[in-house]
Amino acid sequence: MTKFLLWCILLVLCWPLALLALVLYPLVWLLLLPFRLIGVAVEGAFGLVWAIVTLPFRLVRRLA
Repeated sequence: MTKFLLWCILLVLCWPLALLALVLYPLVWLLLLPFRLIGVAVEGAFGLVWAIVTLPFRLVRRLA
């Protein structure tokens, strides 16, 4: 909603720039999509490593 309101303000102030932003936004989103996917994969890998490292401590705490 915030992006839409900012775009409406830009449309009032400078309509050619607002139309250019409207056209370029999907292209920029497509260009950044692989980086988001890599970020999700790296975050999952770090979560898995963290779970493996802390597993013995969690088991000992649960048994105590």
